[in-house]
Amino acid sequence: MINIIGGSGFIGTRLCSRLSKKNIDFSIIDKVVGLKYPEQTNIADIRQIQELRKSIDKEAPIVHLAAEHRDDVSPKNLYHDVNVVGAKNLCMIASERGISKIIFTSSVAVYGFAPLGTDESGPVAPFNEYGKTKWEAEQVFREWQACAPLERTLVIVRPTVVFGEGNRGNVYNLLKQITTGRFAMIGHGKNRKSMAYVENLAAFLEYSLDFNPGIHVYNYVDKPDFTMNQLVSLIGRIFGHSNRHAFHIPIYLGLFIGYMFDFAGYITNKKFSISAIRIKKFCSNSVYESRVESTGFIPPVSMMDAIESTVYFEFIEKRESK
Repeated sequence: MINIIGGSGFIGTRLCSRLSKKNIDFSIIDKVVGLKYPEQTNIADIRQIQELRKSIDKEAPIVHLAAEHRDDVSPKNLYHDVNVVGAKNLCMIASERGISKIIFTSSVAVYGFAPLGTDESGPVAPFNEYGKTKWEAEQVFREWQACAPLERTLVIVRPTVVFGEGNRGNVYNLLKQITTGRFAMIGHGKNRKSMAYVENLAAFLEYSLDFNPGIHVYNYVDKPDFTMNQLVSLIGRIFGHSNRHAFHIPIYLGLFIGYMFDFAGYITNKKFSISAIRIKKFCSNSVYESRVESTGFIPPVSMMDAIESTVYFEFIEKRESK
């Protein structure tokens, strides 16, 4: 049996699908019931330790996926309550139940605006509450492992931005804008982005269930890294456009638009998909390296196939089925 915290979400559902195909028993602990595996789901809020105690199986490994991660979470203390207090609750229950293995999905957000090629040894410098509280949660889990270092296994996985079929995050929004022809490139488009395909990440989480006692820290990145211009051209080719170029607008103008939306959100108390911080992240390089290859893990899906599969699923198959 494997306890999957936040297993009803995007990554958790993929992981559960992989485990199900191999007849590996799992229990989902989540505050919502997903469309898949409702019969294996126990409702519990990670902030409520009593609810967790009723749901977590004794001695079964924990895969911890639950998090508060959006850029516009309000109130801000939700980051701490979910990401840090939740980690403390899990560690307390793990100690009580004799659980000796925890796999925690952290984030490359702990590095902040990281230098190109940052690996697992890179300096920690988070710029937002999400990154700060993910780093704090890592320390909570390290303290738990240190109480019995020869018996306990802690795997910390720091994925870069995750994409794939069924996700509705930033990559999906970008792909949607490109495929509908309403995409405007902010800046020169030469900045590179590391990404992770959800099926590959789920496969690595499954793979890490066999790691031995100790602390194992890995960035998760699928290679190669594409520039924004390359990504636009690739998606254009999938749609049969040999030369699909985006309209470019200066970075300063993009930031001005972002700040205008921030101001409008402040005045109206509404949340918009455009913001200054998202513009900054879009225009920046975010290229990471990883030691995952040293574990012997081989991603089951290439990046080219992953992008093509996602685009077909979201924008071609659905269009053709109408």
